Amino acid sequence: MTDVIDLVELGEGFSRDPHPVYARLRERGPVHRVRPLGSEPGHQTWLVVGYEAARAALADPRLSKDPAGIGLTFLDDELIGKYLLTTDPPQHTRLRSLVTRAFTARRVEALRPRIGRITDGLLDAMLPLGRADLVASFAYPLPITVICELLGVPELDRAAFREMSTEVVAPSDAESEHDAIVRLAAYLTDLIEDKRCAGPADDLLSDLIRTTSEDGDRLSAEELRGMAYLLLVAGHETTVNLLANAVLALLTHPGQLAALRADMSLIDGAVEEALRWEGPVGNATFRYAVEPLEIDGVPVGKGDTVMVCLTAADRDPARHPDPHRFDIRRETRGHLAFGHGIHYCLGAPLARLEARTALASLLERAPALALDGPPGDWLPGRLVRGVRSLPIRW
Repeated sequence: MTDVIDLVELGEGFSRDPHPVYARLRERGPVHRVRPLGSEPGHQTWLVVGYEAARAALADPRLSKDPAGIGLTFLDDELIGKYLLTTDPPQHTRLRSLVTRAFTARRVEALRPRIGRITDGLLDAMLPLGRADLVASFAYPLPITVICELLGVPELDRAAFREMSTEVVAPSDAESEHDAIVRLAAYLTDLIEDKRCAGPADDLLSDLIRTTSEDGDRLSAEELRGMAYLLLVAGHETTVNLLANAVLALLTHPGQLAALRADMSLIDGAVEEALRWEGPVGNATFRYAVEPLEIDGVPVGKGDTVMVCLTAADRDPARHPDPHRFDIRRETRGHLAFGHGIHYCLGAPLARLEARTALASLLERAPALALDGPPGDWLPGRLVRGVRSLPIRW
């Protein structure tokens, strides 16, 4: 009989700092049976905490992303529709191909000047104050502005969208999550219809409406809603936490901060180490075993769910020596903060561009940047990893 580890019982201390628990689990083996955060009593899943096992599980086609493969249906499937994180090949291949046509590397690179201007505008407003909450004043408004401008979300809608989005990825409770998904689905349906009626426009969502493949294939209304949902939610929530976590790491490691200030060519390494050390996504979304398999010798039954812990895998000493040390000069290649395999994050280049731009400008313009008190609570749930607030002064 496999022991079940109840992560919910570990309380707020685990949410704040799960790394000692994950280290103890890794010492016992790379795969464990757990009750995950945010779940009802009795709910169990396999948790993968070792790097090699995690990398293999992320790319294993026997672990489906579509819950329908084992007869499950969830509210977001019914209201939002299928999207990249809830589909397998060939449907996933088709969807990714269509969105990649519109969300190109050239399009991301073309955003560089605009990201710089948004960053400077936010700092112009924040720096005269002397102190602020980094999340509210900088880490949140930068990516929400970028992704909403990219997709064509009206400025007046952004505050309401942020509230709905946060409740989806870090729900307060099941009822609030349900309400947020219902409202978000209705909002996206109306937004897509408005854009369809308005005709050609220079934004990504309008491009996705028009995009066709060589054989004439295009996204359905349901698929457009699912794609907009994924790009909007994942396109800003993760970057908010990447920025806040990176600043928190630097401010609590003054030697590393000093090294970066002395040589800003280390900015890429600082972003990658922040992704590895405390990435913005704690766990990948569930996978579902469509046939019996083994993960590093542990038998997983057909119909079982599997959760790959990116936070734990990226602190595996077998992959990254002295993994709890934050080191911006570290060799971080192969970290799993953006996933691995066919579900590797589509928006990784945009997140990296925003993080490098924002951190470089913040450090240059606030040479005396420091913490102004303890960070706020860590976000609840199992998906995202970040703090609600980060008080800073300069």
